[in-house]
Amino acid sequence: MSKTAYIFPGQGSQAVGMGKLLFDDFASAREVFEIADEALGFALSEMCFSGDEAELQLTANTQPAILTTSVAAYRAAREAGMPKPDIVAGHSLGEYSALVAAGVLDLADAVRTVRKRGTYMQDAVPVGVGAMAAILGLDVPTVEAGCADAAKGQVCSPANINSPSQVVIAGNAEAVDRACDLLKERGAKRAIRLNVSAPFHCALMMPAQELLEKDLNELSYGEFEFPIVHNVDAQQNSAAAEVADKLTRQVSAPVRWLESVQSMKSLGVTRFVEIGPGKVLSGLVRQIDRDAIYSNIEDTVSLRNTLETL
Repeated sequence: MSKTAYIFPGQGSQAVGMGKLLFDDFASAREVFEIADEALGFALSEMCFSGDEAELQLTANTQPAILTTSVAAYRAAREAGMPKPDIVAGHSLGEYSALVAAGVLDLADAVRTVRKRGTYMQDAVPVGVGAMAAILGLDVPTVEAGCADAAKGQVCSPANINSPSQVVIAGNAEAVDRACDLLKERGAKRAIRLNVSAPFHCALMMPAQELLEKDLNELSYGEFEFPIVHNVDAQQNSAAAEVADKLTRQVSAPVRWLESVQSMKSLGVTRFVEIGPGKVLSGLVRQIDRDAIYSNIEDTVSLRNTLETL
């Protein structure tokens, strides 16, 4: 029997106005934003709906904003009659949204934790020291080898293994620049420096990982309503006792999205529903599995369209 996975986006997609239609149309979505506002002690909802774009792009704000919007979309979908998924996954930050959906993380705890996660990640590396770049048109082993050759004693490694031909690298800015030049020589179609505030998912994030580990170990974890495929190892999990360790290691480890989608496919998943702002993950699923059925839910219109396809 074919299975359905709900997948939750990370920091790649955010804009002022996200979540407003769901807030207006669904009581469950309003409740999510109200819980987030109370948990943080300020009106995150107002920042999402009508705030300053530059303020929203600060990672300490972006992370709770996307988490809250994604959970609001999930709960609105359930209110509208969407069934529970067979399995969930999330890209980086999106893993927290997936764990809230699965009943493992309390929403208020998750919102507070990802705000601290954003702060820790931002503070881990001084501005300008680190960088990230998207490498397009090369396979993963070639990118890995290029990063190793370009490092020269610095940090440079794959950060997001997104699809067979899209890998984001991260590390010290000079090493990332060297890797971009080297990988273009080795056949990359494009090597694009990304406008990001920190070099996520590499060894430079270890100070953030150590701080977040303490917070994660203090949380309470509920039982899984449905399993998750984790970023750090692309393995299915339904044991709450393993979550803190996997979320901790995720901070400095690469996001294994390609392997995660392949893992879900091997488990019988044929339909992917992206829940949260944007369609980035839907595009990656299309690159990984041409036979997959995919849709997204980010507002009332896309929710109704997805419901009609089920």
